[in-house]
Amino acid sequence: MNLLPRREELTIHFAHSAYRMAERFLSRDTGIRHFQTWTHEETRSQMGGAEVLVISGFWRDDLLETAVDLRYIQTISAGYEQFPLDELRTRTVRLANASGVNADAVSHHAMGLVLALARQLHLARDQQRNRYWRPMISDRAQREDDLCEQTMLIIGLGEIGSRLAKLAKTFGMRVLGVKQDITRHDGTADEVYAPQQLPRLFSQADFVVLCCPLTPSTRNVIDVGAFSAMKVAGHLVNVARGGCVDEAALATALTTGQIAGAAIDHFCDEPLQADSPFWSMDNLIITPHSAGETRKYEDNVIDILIENIDRLWIGNEKLVNQIL
Repeated sequence: MNLLPRREELTIHFAHSAYRMAERFLSRDTGIRHFQTWTHEETRSQMGGAEVLVISGFWRDDLLETAVDLRYIQTISAGYEQFPLDELRTRTVRLANASGVNADAVSHHAMGLVLALARQLHLARDQQRNRYWRPMISDRAQREDDLCEQTMLIIGLGEIGSRLAKLAKTFGMRVLGVKQDITRHDGTADEVYAPQQLPRLFSQADFVVLCCPLTPSTRNVIDVGAFSAMKVAGHLVNVARGGCVDEAALATALTTGQIAGAAIDHFCDEPLQADSPFWSMDNLIITPHSAGETRKYEDNVIDILIENIDRLWIGNEKLVNQIL
């Protein structure tokens, strides 16, 4: 069934605080009417009249109150846990996410954080700001290290995790992967395990990297028990969701030396509050939820959007990255 009006009658509403979605869409010369809102308040006030909504962080369920013509939602991110799936299904609103559009960026970011921790680049930057030339280090345990023969444990061996595994292998690392369906993977990881095996894998890892979606089974997957099982010289890298890590347990692990360090791109509450203790931890690298950002981001999302609009016009039930 064709859920969308004809091209000349269709309106697309882009909603994002920073990404220049409408500008990039205009460059495609589709002839489709569209506009962009830049705040949640502006988005809510202009919900009526658009059949297609391209949105992510601005979503609130109350937007449905005035979205009388809404037929299709294209998320700007891979996450879709914020959407009321049952309500959308009742209203016959289709939904697709942007999974894969930033797989290269996030995997590269994760590998960059691993390298930064191993080479202590964050400490070097701090020393630069303090105009301090650090002398050579006698204590071997305190020196920078290379990655050869070290072990990376990747939790979430999907598109991002699989690409990260390939990068890690080029640095001579041993890679352990964890995913729900261990029968489906590209073979890059040296060993692949089901999530139930995680407790015994933490002690093998020099770097634990989260690339998984946030689900009930991955919420706080890194908790007190995980930190207790990790190596004292181990590191945690999170390019998944903030909710995958118990932040109180992380703070304790970093301040007590339970693990050597961490690099975190996502926190539970963002932006991170100015009084958060995480800001002052020398063994922590913070990036501002920027792992997925790339100059190609808007165009990658628009590729999916245009393909799915074409499919909806011809009554194709199967969408790219279909959720509903």
